[in-house]
Amino acid sequence: MTGREPEHESGADVMEAQRALMERPKISIRLRVAGGFFVLFLLMSGITVAAVFFIQEFRLKLQFLEKVGNYAFEIQQARRFEKNFFLYRTNLSDAQANAQMAGAILSKSEPEMRSVVGGPKYMAMKANLVRYKELLGQLDAWSSAPPGGTEDAGLRAVEANLREYGVQLVSDAGDMIDRERLAMHSMLNTSMMAAIGFLVFMFFFMAYIASFVISGILQPLGRFKQYADRIGLGDYSLIMPVRKYRDEYSNLAMAINRMLGELRHHQEHLVQSAKMAAVGTLTSGVAHELNNPLNNIGLTIEALLDDYADYSDDDKKRMLKQMYGQVERSSGTVRNLLDFTRKEQPAFTPLDLGRVVDSTLALVKNEMSLSGIESSLEAPEELPKVMGNPRNLQQVFLNLFLNAIQAMPGGGGLDVVISSAGGELRVDVHDSGAGIPSENLDKIFDPFFTTKEPGQGTGLGLFVSYGIIEKHGGRISVTSSAGSGTTFSVFLPASSAQA
Repeated sequence: MTGREPEHESGADVMEAQRALMERPKISIRLRVAGGFFVLFLLMSGITVAAVFFIQEFRLKLQFLEKVGNYAFEIQQARRFEKNFFLYRTNLSDAQANAQMAGAILSKSEPEMRSVVGGPKYMAMKANLVRYKELLGQLDAWSSAPPGGTEDAGLRAVEANLREYGVQLVSDAGDMIDRERLAMHSMLNTSMMAAIGFLVFMFFFMAYIASFVISGILQPLGRFKQYADRIGLGDYSLIMPVRKYRDEYSNLAMAINRMLGELRHHQEHLVQSAKMAAVGTLTSGVAHELNNPLNNIGLTIEALLDDYADYSDDDKKRMLKQMYGQVERSSGTVRNLLDFTRKEQPAFTPLDLGRVVDSTLALVKNEMSLSGIESSLEAPEELPKVMGNPRNLQQVFLNLFLNAIQAMPGGGGLDVVISSAGGELRVDVHDSGAGIPSENLDKIFDPFFTTKEPGQGTGLGLFVSYGIIEKHGGRISVTSSAGSGTTFSVFLPASSAQA
């Protein structure tokens, strides 16, 4: 058994804890998770759009590169047929057709080419191609002349100009291809760097998500596991705010606080019920304790009524004093019972432990007398005080005394020894009963565990006693062996150590 009886806290403490939990700004886990996924969605959407844009641009550049390749091919074909013409006087029309096709490609691809080489360069290319086609047209005048013949200066001049413009056209086409290839390589490098950058960003983003999961979900779960362990050990202290904002865990904490308030309430009822069960056990002794004074009072009154005139004033006064003493005796018994059963705030005050034990023994004096049990109390004259609640401690010792009495139905001895050592007080309650079987020693402080006959006990006395002693910062232990009796030892810190 490791439970502790909870310290009393009023409903105002619970309300204060609930208010502290509620007054923080609300940032729910659902909102944060939704926000994280929304940011992730935006990132993925942005990457997707960027990838689509990149693929489209890359496709356009491939198409443009294909057009420029076709343009370069037509120029090279025209130049090849141009050389055939000067060598064999053939393929002039083919050269002109290729030049015409190159002009069509150039005109059709004007926007793309302007963006690549610039407007002035494009106009220069177009002018060179026009001039090249004009020069090819001038070769018609020599198409019927045999190759290798005597050529005049005009044909040589046209040939020189054609070679100059042809070289320029091929150079311009190659330059455009090189530019476009360089641009495509740049795009690929940029996309690769963007992919690496996005990968690095996603690494840190996922690290943030992981830290959020740990700090926002797993850490609170760990705290609530600690709360559950603490409650399982009997610590019913309220949950107070840990973070600066509230979320779903705050609602859970408030629900647990309400549960703790109910547990405290029921725990107080449990202690009171254990008290009443102890009072029920004391009934026969209390009845005897009250019956004797009442009989004495009744006999004295009867004697006065029968022989009132025969008694002197001194005898009458003596008999009245006897009746008053019996009334005081009965009142003391009733007062002790009322004090014991009274429900009060469990405030801790400095106590004389010897007096608490002695007054508790007085409660069971008649019970022990009826059972043929002799009792003894040994305590030093100067004992340190303990910080505690007298009614709760009285309940603990009453439970121990009643258990000892019930363990000795045929009579025996109940010895109580109080000692002080090491900053704490020790109370040993020893009975000469049959003892507790070893297999039950680990269970006697469990709630509702009892070896008594049905109807003879609730199994709550030792459970409640254990909790009360732990609440006082002490501990309780038991040693027993069959045939040698049982000793319960209660350890409580002295008031200086308690402070």
